[in-house]
Amino acid sequence: MLKVEHIGIAVNSFGSSIPLFEKLLNTECYKTEQVVTEQVNTAFFKQGETKIELLEGTDQDGVIARFLNKKGEGIHHIAFEVFNILEEMQRMEAEGFVLLSRQPHRGADNKLVCFLHPKGTNGILIELCQEIKP
Repeated sequence: MLKVEHIGIAVNSFGSSIPLFEKLLNTECYKTEQVVTEQVNTAFFKQGETKIELLEGTDQDGVIARFLNKKGEGIHHIAFEVFNILEEMQRMEAEGFVLLSRQPHRGADNKLVCFLHPKGTNGILIELCQEIKP
């Protein structure tokens, strides 16, 4: 793993959360994006090397909506940048971690992503991500 790529935070509404994080981080949201396959809208902030991703559900039955109903707003996941996501997925599986998908899939911010089941990571959802090169 190369570094923490971003921290994902589940929020009820971008209408109140984007202005809140703009004030908190003293920077503007630099990008919003909808990831239809994940039923989520994303909003990104960057302060120095630190990136924050806000996650707003787009469907009542989606992952983010279910998370919010169960736990409320807060940290949803920590994402780590990896050099080769397929190799890292193999390494994670060999180490006994449970992958939530057999293959990486396209996520927000031009990344291939895969998640590790939180039952094997002390309750923290871990995302592996690799930038998609043109």
